[in-house]
Amino acid sequence: MDLLFLQPSSDLEYLTGVERPIPTFGQSQYAHGWVAGAFFRPDRDPVFVLPRMMTLFDLAGKLPGEVVVVSERDDGAALFEAAAVGMGDVKMLAVGDRIWAETLLHLTDAVEPDTVVTGSALVNELRRTKSAEELEVMERACCVCDDAIAVVAPKVQPGATMLELVEELEHSMRLLGSRVPSFTTHVFTSFVGGKNSADESHSEPIEEGDVVMFDFGAVVDGYCSDFGRTVCVGEPGAEVREAYDLVLAAQEAGRAALRPGVLASEVNRACRQPIEDGGHGPHFKHRMGHGIGLDVHERPFVSEEEETVLEAGMTFTDEPSILVDGRFGVRIEDVVVCEPESGRKLNGFPSNLIVNV
Repeated sequence: MDLLFLQPSSDLEYLTGVERPIPTFGQSQYAHGWVAGAFFRPDRDPVFVLPRMMTLFDLAGKLPGEVVVVSERDDGAALFEAAAVGMGDVKMLAVGDRIWAETLLHLTDAVEPDTVVTGSALVNELRRTKSAEELEVMERACCVCDDAIAVVAPKVQPGATMLELVEELEHSMRLLGSRVPSFTTHVFTSFVGGKNSADESHSEPIEEGDVVMFDFGAVVDGYCSDFGRTVCVGEPGAEVREAYDLVLAAQEAGRAALRPGVLASEVNRACRQPIEDGGHGPHFKHRMGHGIGLDVHERPFVSEEEETVLEAGMTFTDEPSILVDGRFGVRIEDVVVCEPESGRKLNGFPSNLIVNV
């Protein structure tokens, strides 16, 4: 690749330390907002092109390279073109996966590349194996989830609502040091319709006998965690306990298979095997897990189609579940790192089924 252009993103944060803004439901925009990003090539420091408002309100500290600031009355297209052309001849242009269409149109007009390819796949090759420093940060993000569930799980009682539990979780994570939830917080049961839906905003009260599942994550210093546990309101029946034992066995089988040199699809198969052998194969409706780091979902995935060979230092979720439509569901989820002998959990919270009586 002759030139790589990245918009504000996890890839840009990884390469430069420039922190991403917290996502919002509505689109936040500045004049000339489409220019925002940085150019990279092998033989020079990055060149940032940024709207004035972004440099004023969204960035902290000195940027690691040249900065072109585009003010409101400037000719944004001309300044962007000059920065792009100034990077030298470009035969192969790489761009971030989610740059604006407007940005790409201006960029290809400016440098006239022979080929345009995705640049995020290249950066992912660098990001997917984590350093010791990254793993330390991810452990802290996992610890936030461990401590948050310890606060909230005892509150899964008759009369509580899923909405209240979501609010408790997110408040606890913030107090424990999370910048923001790493994805939409879910507190749910597997029943279809009514109060037992996956709609985390539902406000009907939990009842005795409900089986409540948690799926949530924290963000610490830009790195994500993803965590899950199951809480029973009252003593569960034998069917629930048997299903949870299968889920525990599946998580351990996946973790044991998570070694360097093994295909991700083989790890997924190992995780599924105990559940399929136990007769619940159709109720394990998803993959074992996914890569995780600066994004809560990263490549490679641990799923049936993924032929990536695992390497030491890769981090994944290990999240088997059994979801029996209309009846009950159980799940568990931890973050694990690929090590020579097996996957090592970064979470420390106990794996057992939580029963509130």
